[in-house]
Amino acid sequence: MAIEQAAIEEIKFRNNIEDVISQYVTLKRAGSNLVGLCPFHSEKSPSFTVFSNEGNFYCFGCGAGGDVITFIRRAENLDYRSALEFLAKRVGITLAQNETDRQEARRKERVLEMNKLAARFFHEKLMSPEGREGYEYLTKARGLSNSHIRHFGLGFAPNSFGALTDLLRSKGYADHEMASAFLCGVSQKTGRPYDYFRNRVIFPILGVSGDVIAFGGRVMDDSKPKYLNSSDTPAFKKSRNLFAMNFAKNYCSEQIILCEGYMDVIALHCAGFTNAVATLGTAITPEHARMLKRYTKKVVISYDSDGAGQNAADKAFKLLGEVGVETKILRMNGAKDPDEYIKKFGPESFRKLIEGSETEFDYKFGKILAKYDFGITSEKIKALDESEKLIAQVPSAAQREIYIFDTAPKLGVTPDVMKRDIERFISKRDKIAAAEQSKKIMLESEGYGDRTNPDYIKNPRAAAAEEAILALIILHPEYLHEISKNGNPLKEDEMFTQLGKKICSAVLASLSENSEHDTDIEGKLGEFLEVDEIARVTKMCIARRSLTNNTLAVLQECRKTLADAKRKSELDIQDIINMKRKKSDTVNN
Repeated sequence: MAIEQAAIEEIKFRNNIEDVISQYVTLKRAGSNLVGLCPFHSEKSPSFTVFSNEGNFYCFGCGAGGDVITFIRRAENLDYRSALEFLAKRVGITLAQNETDRQEARRKERVLEMNKLAARFFHEKLMSPEGREGYEYLTKARGLSNSHIRHFGLGFAPNSFGALTDLLRSKGYADHEMASAFLCGVSQKTGRPYDYFRNRVIFPILGVSGDVIAFGGRVMDDSKPKYLNSSDTPAFKKSRNLFAMNFAKNYCSEQIILCEGYMDVIALHCAGFTNAVATLGTAITPEHARMLKRYTKKVVISYDSDGAGQNAADKAFKLLGEVGVETKILRMNGAKDPDEYIKKFGPESFRKLIEGSETEFDYKFGKILAKYDFGITSEKIKALDESEKLIAQVPSAAQREIYIFDTAPKLGVTPDVMKRDIERFISKRDKIAAAEQSKKIMLESEGYGDRTNPDYIKNPRAAAAEEAILALIILHPEYLHEISKNGNPLKEDEMFTQLGKKICSAVLASLSENSEHDTDIEGKLGEFLEVDEIARVTKMCIARRSLTNNTLAVLQECRKTLADAKRKSELDIQDIINMKRKKSDTVNN
């Protein structure tokens, strides 16, 4: 085992599951458990439950589940080892590294070293005669001063196929290392490396610790692609980093301004808005949303005013709303982006835009009003229908009442009429949702649509018995030793599904290193299983805990049921084969 079991237990003990999850989810007490809106899927009614006494969680909506390590794996998009390191660091525990960890750390260290050299190289080129075109673009076309350029470490990549590559080679870095850092590409024709960034102004991307983790490069004309960005490396994941967060983290406890591009962020910082950040060549991700929640109370979206910007804003509203961050959007008239707006109207005018930023509802209702011609009856009816559906999505009845009284006059109807329409729509929607949920539960109980265990549907009786066996062993590890003493030990091949075999193997591997008095097998499976598989284990255990009869005799009966069901399944298959053979023989004769 890469990490000693005692260390894992200490990490889990010191990272109370309620405390950890509360940093991501607003939890409310429900008896001995806590409930909240699931951070892993969109929902309006809480189905996410933390079972404090058992030290695990489960979402009855999407099926996510597991212990505190599994939660961090999902929330931070980490593997098992990285999640342990994350939690260990949180409580001040230092983990010993194995050889694989040391190699990975060295690869990351080498990428950071190369990035530092590359950032210095790009900046020096910008400030040299060779970088004149880039320097004039930044200073004359974009209005940046030398102090702004130094602050953000901006640079210029010369139009050369080997300037940076030659430099890094002279420092002892191999071609494959440069390629892994996305500082060089490799020609498919010749197999020779070449500089990845050429003839572009360069924006270094820094992590919150201040290390140069990646780069973005922009052309100085209208050629394509306009931006070229580092892909993921051992030191960088674009879905989990934001441009200028290393600066903004010190000024964003109350609110963050979320932009689309590097220049928008730089323009805002230069104008005094040092709480601005941007995604890195990708749309906002769930990881970004959770990161923003850790740093701020409110996000103001400041995207471009074009169609792509509006679509991106809709996604940002959704993801930020799911993690519970108050989100608003500002409307810019007379400019396509924050950089242009500030140049035209000045910082104070932009500050007023932020103060007047709109809620998601106001923003979407404004789009409806702008979309339709109210002088045409059919258009007006469409606007009313969309508005009512928009209000129906609001979970709070009190908020719906306020929106109805505010919007009805603008749509030319009375609040009472609009309210009755919305109530009918909600009632119809809830009936459809309830019917779909009932159908989903019925199908899931029979194994249909089971992506985690697709073998379940092949023999639900055998699969159900298998799950009962696994849950009983996990909850009562002593049973495994008892049946072994009786000469009938549990074996991986005894299971029916491939998932069951994998879980059984993981359970046996966990127990092989521990005593028969072990009480946390469920918490030790993360080393062997993926997060969806752990969630399935949690679901099995919750089902067994809800039953009163979980004795050794029940385990033995379930083993007999499983064996009988497997035998019957094999007989059914053999019967089909025999029938086909008999039919074939009849035809041939």
